[in-house]
Amino acid sequence: MSTAPTSPPPPTTPTVAPPQRDPADVAPADSYHPADRVWVYRDGWRAGVIEAASPRAVTVTYRPGAHRGTGVDTFTAPYVSVRSSDDPLDRRGDRNLVGRRMTPAGLPVRGSAA
Repeated sequence: MSTAPTSPPPPTTPTVAPPQRDPADVAPADSYHPADRVWVYRDGWRAGVIEAASPRAVTVTYRPGAHRGTGVDTFTAPYVSVRSSDDPLDRRGDRNLVGRRMTPAGLPVRGSAA
């Protein structure tokens, strides 16, 4: 009798607030790279994409709410966590639309709307 390997459960939104995170579980800010998908903590965990990183902090485009609008902010490492799950409102897949150019974060380039 053989058993099929089980795959890990799909990643979910973090449940621990930054002050309660184990420091060993916090990746350094400069370990992130532009276009990395992350969770950021701003009144709860929000889906985002890294724009820039330094040894002290990261700049992230993220969805501050349940709408399609985005915000850009700077976060220190405890407020950021790797995200491997898709964001249902992530529009980076729209880059190939004719007449429309998108930034790495999935935002339309100014003046490129069809």
